Amino acid sequence: MHAATLNALASFPDQLAAFYAEVPRGCETFVPASWKGVPSEALSPLAQLCHVRDIEIDGYHVRLQRTLDEERPLLASIDTDALAVERDYAHADAAQALAAFRLAREQTLALVRRIEPHQWERTAVFEGYGALTLRSLVHYLASHDQQHLAGLQWLLGKIDAARHAGGVS
Repeated sequence: MHAATLNALASFPDQLAAFYAEVPRGCETFVPASWKGVPSEALSPLAQLCHVRDIEIDGYHVRLQRTLDEERPLLASIDTDALAVERDYAHADAAQALAAFRLAREQTLALVRRIEPHQWERTAVFEGYGALTLRSLVHYLASHDQQHLAGLQWLLGKIDAARHAGGVS
């Protein structure tokens, strides 16, 4: 695996925490009037944290392990909206979500660092993405991280615009 991708995966928890720290107090569950143009899932800042945590644990941990252990497994997509309701993202504790995510990412990195060179070519089929290799899956995880950094920045822009217009205090 490329060092740049591994470095991006390792630095993401700190970037996520820093971007979330910029969310003004009282705007943790902010949702804009329109989600048009959002570069990530349509989730409030707090829900973004919960989503990233859950996708790491319920999504990528399972997907990576199954790709290592099984012959060409079918990797399920996760219904973000259903999970947000089921796990009550709107009332989550941000510090707990970030701590759980940090631990989960450490586990992901430990797993990825143990992958042998020949294992990177193992294949799976990812619902919504199609056929892939284990290497592809790690790149998709890094891409997902970047989408959520962009999503938080987009939300910060929407929050600022709403506050300037008097829509958010």
